Amino acid sequence: MSELKRIDPRGPRFGAAITSVISLAGFILSQETWLYGAPISILLFALFAWSVFAPASHPYGFIFKKFVRPRLGDPKELEDPRPPQFAQKVGFGFSILGMVGVLFAPVLIPISAAFIFFAAFLNAFFNFCLGCQMYLGLRRLGLIGK
Repeated sequence: MSELKRIDPRGPRFGAAITSVISLAGFILSQETWLYGAPISILLFALFAWSVFAPASHPYGFIFKKFVRPRLGDPKELEDPRPPQFAQKVGFGFSILGMVGVLFAPVLIPISAAFIFFAAFLNAFFNFCLGCQMYLGLRRLGLIGK
């Protein structure tokens, strides 16, 4: 197996900061009526789908590489991309829950937004990636291969 291209860990944290703002807005707006939260749920679904199925062209990565990364010093270390990619898949799962809310059960919209906000906020502001920790735990248990 070839060596994985390691990533700057600040990139996923940057994306998590944007996602935390969007998901918090979705949660707050959905408290008034599900019609206000629905567009945010659709946006989160689209962004997570994009990050899972075409991560190289995702706008967060573009913005980070083009505008943020050049203003930062070199990262202290690079990281394996697999845990953040797994975390994006977990986020995609919660965005699917939000889409189920949009289509069938509006009560799921704020629940989905709250879970996404919680995970994204922890990653962006405390450098604690829940999805990454899930990945590492599942790998230790042998449920995810190398």
